[in-house]
Amino acid sequence: MEGEIKNLAKVWIVVITCLSYCYLITSRIPKGILRLISLLPIFYLFITLPSSLSAVNLTGFTSFFLAWLANFKLLLFAFGQGPLSQPNKLFHLILAASLPIKIKPNPTPKSKNDINPSPQISNPFEKSHQVSNFIKIVIKIVLVVMLLLVYGYRQYIHHKAILVLDFYRVCLSLEIGLAMCATLAHIFGFEVEPQFNKPHLATSLQNFWGRRWNLMVTDILRLTVYNPVRRIFGRIIREKWTQYPGVIITFVVSGFMHEMVFYHLLRVHPTWEAMWFFVLQGVSVTVEIFIKKNLATQWQLPSVVSRPLVVVFLVVTVIWLFFPPLVRNNAFYKSYEEYLIIVNYIKRVLRM
Repeated sequence: MEGEIKNLAKVWIVVITCLSYCYLITSRIPKGILRLISLLPIFYLFITLPSSLSAVNLTGFTSFFLAWLANFKLLLFAFGQGPLSQPNKLFHLILAASLPIKIKPNPTPKSKNDINPSPQISNPFEKSHQVSNFIKIVIKIVLVVMLLLVYGYRQYIHHKAILVLDFYRVCLSLEIGLAMCATLAHIFGFEVEPQFNKPHLATSLQNFWGRRWNLMVTDILRLTVYNPVRRIFGRIIREKWTQYPGVIITFVVSGFMHEMVFYHLLRVHPTWEAMWFFVLQGVSVTVEIFIKKNLATQWQLPSVVSRPLVVVFLVVTVIWLFFPPLVRNNAFYKSYEEYLIIVNYIKRVLRM
């Protein structure tokens, strides 16, 4: 446990050093190819850093934060676009680049010297919203703990039911992790945009992937893949058709990045099942868009029907294509053991 924490500290020292280089040196290079070339060593480091860790949970989040999102943000930064295009301060760039958050452009970091002209009405809505978010995080943590307790009796439960429980545990763990990142940014005085928008209420696959699930990833993929693909295809086909290759190629890129995260997690050669999962999602979303535009202008499924259908489709396809590499390599069991190690470590610290 102590050794893994030291490795994690080393990783983030390297990350902060690299992002300081980006702020102090790269930002002074004219945007374009020259700035992109100056970032190539950073891209390489961020791809290799997750391999310094061995814990499943830490490796997964580090790979997602750095090898995927941070590199995509820096790619946009090379051309003066995206969330890093106008960093106000070094700390702003480090937070925005290394965490899966999108800092709102208008609010500025709070200072102790700031004076509230009307303290008696100091944004009660914001306070109630923060309390509500805190309660939601606590509830999700309790649910994860309950799922872990159930997982301890997995030998008595059907393996398909265990996979469904794993599905919800992964979703909850991701939401908790990203919420904690947003809370960290808020502690330092930054306002961030929401990362999820009640994904369980999605009325379609397009609604789920585009407007509700992991919005930071959606925004980054839109800027780095979807919009450029539409511009490229716009030169050879009519504008209204460019949406379809844009959607499919965006999901293919997402699948490739998930395969990279799986490689960091499992340290085995890719089987490309995760890629096929996202190809299937991309094709399904494309078909859905086509039907909506051409066949369903006068008729739509009621939400009471469409919402369960979306959830069932996602759960079935996740268990069919996305989970098998994780199951074969005991990733869920290793994750469970790591949670137990953390609990036991906290118990020892409290006794001391």
